[in-house]
Amino acid sequence: MTIEELYETQSAELDRRKRLENRIYCCTAAGCISCGAESVKKAIADQIRSSGREGKLEVCGSGCLGLCSRGPLVYSERDNELYGEVAPEDAPALISSNPVDREQLRFKRADLEAPFFAKQHRIVLANSGRVDPENVTDYIAAGGYQALAKALTEMTPAEVIAEIRTSGLRGRGGAGYPTGLKWELVARQPTDTKYVVCNADEGDPGAFMDRSVLEGDPHRVLEGMAIAAYAVGAQQGFIYVRGEYGLAIQRLQSAIRQAEREHLLGNRILETGFQFRIDLRIGAGAFVCGEETALIASIEGKRGQPRQRPPYPPESGLWGKPTLINNVETFANVARIIERGGEWFASIGTEHSKGTKVFALAGRIQNTGLIEVEMGTPLREIIFDIGGGVPRGGKFKAVQTGGPSGGCIPEELLDTPVDYESLAAVGSIMGSGGMIVMDETSDMVDVARFFMEFCMDESCGKCIPCRAGTVQMHDILARLTRGEGTPADIDMLEQLSSLLKEASLCGLGQSAPNPVLTTLKYFRHEYEAKLKEPAGAGAGDSAAAAGGEER
Repeated sequence: MTIEELYETQSAELDRRKRLENRIYCCTAAGCISCGAESVKKAIADQIRSSGREGKLEVCGSGCLGLCSRGPLVYSERDNELYGEVAPEDAPALISSNPVDREQLRFKRADLEAPFFAKQHRIVLANSGRVDPENVTDYIAAGGYQALAKALTEMTPAEVIAEIRTSGLRGRGGAGYPTGLKWELVARQPTDTKYVVCNADEGDPGAFMDRSVLEGDPHRVLEGMAIAAYAVGAQQGFIYVRGEYGLAIQRLQSAIRQAEREHLLGNRILETGFQFRIDLRIGAGAFVCGEETALIASIEGKRGQPRQRPPYPPESGLWGKPTLINNVETFANVARIIERGGEWFASIGTEHSKGTKVFALAGRIQNTGLIEVEMGTPLREIIFDIGGGVPRGGKFKAVQTGGPSGGCIPEELLDTPVDYESLAAVGSIMGSGGMIVMDETSDMVDVARFFMEFCMDESCGKCIPCRAGTVQMHDILARLTRGEGTPADIDMLEQLSSLLKEASLCGLGQSAPNPVLTTLKYFRHEYEAKLKEPAGAGAGDSAAAAGGEER
């Protein structure tokens, strides 16, 4: 495919769709599939065939439509209507051209003007629910690969990097390192062999942002990686994705094959002199492999363990060569930045946290699902306006951001803006985008124990502070949840937290204490309520309280 053919394909597909009466999108992301979406899609397709209107109506799969709590979800393009909890028997009404027939679906309509939708700002998720993830032509019709064409024909690699730097985009994997600076570091390395790696090893409990992007819009990630490769001078890329993401892997494999067939990847991309190949590497599900040096080791066929830095991957990464590593969401922003300009992206968000962030809302919240909001949006707005608050009249207690490495934020801090600096100031992190809401029934000591158990199990064991410290902290927290702790246990938790943060080799151990430290800071009374003896009371005080005599 040449650049001219790219635009001709887009035009032809858009013209074809104009001749349709309606195009119906059935969410075929993992969440909706688990609710029966495939049978709904089949029923709609069967109904179209039996009605003899195959040239006028069509149904296709789509990525996540966001409101996961109401799946299976179906979007009707003609009516601009989203329907939730759709069943196969709704197919006749969905394809009907008679408004009276469609009126029977009124109780299943999702209000697209409701805060859940109206308060989002979709950049990464702009195509999700609006393109068929298994059809490259759908992505091209939505403007796909035009940013790559622009980069290859109108911009030098240095100009591409300058645009990313202007945008202020920071890594969406958790650390928030400036993306443009990382690209520039790799581009400067004087070697012909360089690599681009997409970190899709999303492993946070309750997180499904990267998985949803890969399932719903895989070509957006491939295009972002290709633009990055052109900018830094790489010809080989890898997507490291965890093996549990079967549907994402299947759609990535299909997307890569389609892109190669159309010369959008591989040799002679868009019939230019640029070549870039992408291969998949399937991880075994080790959380520590989300750390970039452990990920590199795993791709090389070694045990997934982090190593000392420096040297950093931009200088010496995969097989000792300069390596650019960004996560799924970071790459998914790239094409739009090149298309609309770095200044456009920089105008969104806050002074130091530009653009938008995708979050997976989970836990005790009404609207469980996938959202994308501007950086700087207050937690209160996300949880109560977009998320709909705690279901069944429950009382909000805390929200945990950043996965097992994040902190638990109490109600009095709900006006905290969601950006890198503000979350760090209250003891949490942005992380990759998990957001778990807890209500008054949540035991915060047990919450801390759960996340510490996760970190303990996922520790690679290479460094002693993490290997032994997480076990000790978990044992103390387990003892406290049984009501067998002492004040000395709380002191020890704080000392061990400091040790892990200062002495652990990688981010897993360094951030593992965050849930403990934040629950101690904001919910200390729950720890003290579980002590065998009153907080602050010595052995003599306890004995006196029991009627004994201090010795």
